[in-house]
Amino acid sequence: MSIGIEDISAAAKRIADHAVTTPLIRNEFLDERLGATIIIKPESLQRSGSFKFRGAFNRLSQLSADERKNGVVAFSSGNHAQGIALAARLLNIPATIVMPKDAPAIKRQRTEAYGATIRPYDRYRESREDIASDMARNSGAVLVPSFDDPHIIAGQGTCGLELTAQTEQIRLNLDLVLAPCGGGGLIAGTSTAVKSALPNAEIYSVEPEDFDDHLRSFQSGQRESIEPGGSSICDALLAPSPGELTWAINRNTLTGGLRVSDNEVAHAVSFAYQYLKLVIEPGGAVALAAILHHKLELKGKTVAVIASGGNIDPGCFIDCLNKHPNP
Repeated sequence: MSIGIEDISAAAKRIADHAVTTPLIRNEFLDERLGATIIIKPESLQRSGSFKFRGAFNRLSQLSADERKNGVVAFSSGNHAQGIALAARLLNIPATIVMPKDAPAIKRQRTEAYGATIRPYDRYRESREDIASDMARNSGAVLVPSFDDPHIIAGQGTCGLELTAQTEQIRLNLDLVLAPCGGGGLIAGTSTAVKSALPNAEIYSVEPEDFDDHLRSFQSGQRESIEPGGSSICDALLAPSPGELTWAINRNTLTGGLRVSDNEVAHAVSFAYQYLKLVIEPGGAVALAAILHHKLELKGKTVAVIASGGNIDPGCFIDCLNKHPNP
């Protein structure tokens, strides 16, 4: 099953009274530094602190009355967890989230604060997919994937729908769009929306270098998986392979993939704080890192960068600032 612009437009109507229309941010210093027109769309300002609320509310709002009674189960390291937990609270739906024991404390705490029940697991010894599937099967709850679901993708696509409408309003024609990529839901929805309005725009996924499964998939022409054992400060982007549905979309809508190092990401987190006055988590900063570290030629182009989330652990944030005091 695929999605189209009509699905994204319908999702936009469902979430309109609940999601934030995040702004576009410009910075003269950044434009001068890169010789380009740079537009930042800070989904860190979205409800629950990331774009994930868009897809979560779109998915949960379409559950039947009986499905709502039985609740939902999801698995997530944090941002999908918070998006589901908040959407479930707004819709009065019980929610259980399978979260790794080593997920950032701020993400666990906020997920619980929204009213969800957390089921912790060991990401190195247990399968979150198996745990969540068993829980859903035994309880009758609806399992809500974090990215490989058409309703989730359509909801995330509202970010791209907003982006194209906002840039049209200020009379800017986008040449490039860069977005963080874990399982690929955000960029699948965003690229679908952007391509519908701007078919000539080039769109790139950006991933941590040890979790560059989309880039490897572009290189081989088929879905690739990451060998277990890798690590990254980008906890929101640790999916080991593209989703089946997201890859079916992204292989056709994206120009390619980029990768960045953890050090480049830490630099971008510090840059966002000092120059853009934004608090962005590592996974949300990879697209900004890609342009700051010249992963593409940008001279004279108009470039949109999605900063996908701001749920950063305080200790990690301080580390990034200390490592790059003058980004």
